[in-house]
Amino acid sequence: MIQAFYSGVVGAQQQMLRMNVQANNMANVNTGGFRAEQASFQTLLYQDVTGIDGAQLPKGSGTLMVSTTVDYSHSSVEATGRKQDYSILGDGFFALYEPATQQVSLTRDGAFTVAQFLEMDENEQPVYVSYLTDGEGRQVLGKDGYPIQVTDPEAEQPVGIFEVQFQSGLQHLDSSRFIATEKSGAIYLSDSKALQGTLEASNADMATEMSKVIEAQRTYSYALKMVTTADEVETTINNLTNG
Repeated sequence: MIQAFYSGVVGAQQQMLRMNVQANNMANVNTGGFRAEQASFQTLLYQDVTGIDGAQLPKGSGTLMVSTTVDYSHSSVEATGRKQDYSILGDGFFALYEPATQQVSLTRDGAFTVAQFLEMDENEQPVYVSYLTDGEGRQVLGKDGYPIQVTDPEAEQPVGIFEVQFQSGLQHLDSSRFIATEKSGAIYLSDSKALQGTLEASNADMATEMSKVIEAQRTYSYALKMVTTADEVETTINNLTNG
């Protein structure tokens, strides 16, 4: 019965973590370029025990959510009419450079804007320079790998598109951003094209996520029912012993 308690509690706890994944997907249904995640589970301490007539029966301690996998499939492209909105026709990501931390992250969200940054010129005098940014202080990298300086806010910018050798090695940051890791391999300039005046929608589907939420809720209730049943059996056994 102790094993039943453990399996039930672990199952309920892991379904709560799974619900967090689905909730994040649902919260980003309207986030441009967002890539939905799916919970991946692994069995815990499974082994075979000998049953009647020598049959080998599986015995274990439940499952554990070990990771989340990202769905990198493309989504629909919608026209916005904004000059500095871009979508990617094909594979690849836009690259964002954060001046404060020098971190480079990747995204499919091309909702860019022009912002000014205070810099020092060759004479060590402060000047304002306009860059293409993601609206949160991160500068968009061009095809040459450097932040794009904007002289004409209405003109199409040379936005760089970069591909990753192993997308499964990327680490998912907030909303629609990713960061390269040792497992993601090389990053190189892509042949994909950027389409101005459009944005790629999120690939999270509300109907799919709702069905997964219902599935997680039912699994959670079944896990709690296992705990309740184990408690009733334990109580019955203890009463028989005391009697």
